[in-house]
Amino acid sequence: MSDQNKQSLLEKMRAKLSTRTTPAPAGREAAPAAHGGEACSFKQFADVKKIQIHKAVAKQWNIDSLYFLCHDGLARDTTTIDGREYLNFSTYDYLGLNGSPEINAAVVEALERHGSTASGSRPTSGERPPHRALERSLAAMYNAEDCVAFVSGHATNVWTIYQLFKKRDLVVYDSLAHNSIIQGAQFSGAVRMPYAHNDVEALDTLLTAERGHYKRCLIVTEGLFSMDGDTPNLPRLIELKKKHQCFLMVDEAHAVGVLGATGRGIAEHYGVDPAGVDIWMGTLSKTLCGCGGYVAGCAEMVECLKYLAPGFLYSVGMSPPVAAASKAALDMMLREPQRVRALQDIGRYCLDYARGKGLDTGRSEGHSIVPVMVGSSIEAAVLASRLFSKGVYVIPIIFPVVEERAARLRFFLSSHHTREQVRQVVDLVVQELPQVREQVAAMLEEQQQGDANDMQD
Repeated sequence: MSDQNKQSLLEKMRAKLSTRTTPAPAGREAAPAAHGGEACSFKQFADVKKIQIHKAVAKQWNIDSLYFLCHDGLARDTTTIDGREYLNFSTYDYLGLNGSPEINAAVVEALERHGSTASGSRPTSGERPPHRALERSLAAMYNAEDCVAFVSGHATNVWTIYQLFKKRDLVVYDSLAHNSIIQGAQFSGAVRMPYAHNDVEALDTLLTAERGHYKRCLIVTEGLFSMDGDTPNLPRLIELKKKHQCFLMVDEAHAVGVLGATGRGIAEHYGVDPAGVDIWMGTLSKTLCGCGGYVAGCAEMVECLKYLAPGFLYSVGMSPPVAAASKAALDMMLREPQRVRALQDIGRYCLDYARGKGLDTGRSEGHSIVPVMVGSSIEAAVLASRLFSKGVYVIPIIFPVVEERAARLRFFLSSHHTREQVRQVVDLVVQELPQVREQVAAMLEEQQQGDANDMQD
């Protein structure tokens, strides 16, 4: 059965479930908004109904047990869910630093001295020493003049782009850029234009045609793409930003701790001067064992964000213990490059082993993210469910997060993973994938036959 037919049948299933879940009122119209009725019920929100339908489809296909699972203890190469240990390939703790005694001690010290909250916006009453210590260390990592830390990684991109670029400006972003980048460009009011993924020649052509029509232009990319595990050509991007007089922003969320000899990210990976990038953005929730995001660059840009960006100005300051945790994790990363080497080794091994077994790993370069391309959302979800039943925790990435034909399992590697663990899970995928495809084809055929019988009745 073709992918198009699979998708068509799934849409029919959703439509049937929709009519079962939300039957039309019999004999009369819905109450007008002026008289209350459905207008005051969250149950009638289109998005709520959509979630209900998706959950019903997932339950019908027995793939409804993969999300919002409660993990007990540290989630590293293994994790514990409901008392059972699983091989874990869905962790951002790339260097295995979370829970380290040094980090825990820094958290306890900050907690005892400053409490669990900053208790105010940083420009007013929320500024604490751990904030400044973290920002100085992050700025130093990029040889930048200054840095500012936000309480949310997603908000960091949104409010940075929103604050710095306006209606007369142009934001050009990689077509596979993170949602936070796209949302920031939308909120800014600037004109938005994507360019083909990692295609610097297409970017050059676009800028040649469009740059002259706008006051300022921002090019945005990721240091390591979180869905595909590939990297941009940073030296060429720096050339283009100079040629076309643009600003360049790089989202290092998944690159810090992963790329470069000491984990400093894509600039170290390519051996280029970090000053060639105007806006370095990153998150604290991956390698750096915290929560939030940061922007590093020139002092004027950082000061503008500190005084004017709504997501910083009107938000409580980062919890001091969280800032202390990320500062300690950054110190450990730089002091222990063997962790970075171990991650890079297991990443390359995973990629090579998976490809050697005939699996499609897409664009992955074998750093810390290795997708296995399945090509159908339902097959990806069923495969993940079967792996979970056999003690492997890995999350499927399905439509609409990616195109239907690009549905996949996304494996995150950490420095704690072993080659034996990688072989075990890859061999299991190779064993299960053909069976999943047969199972899904049979289930869809059965559903198609049921639809045909319904039409005859």
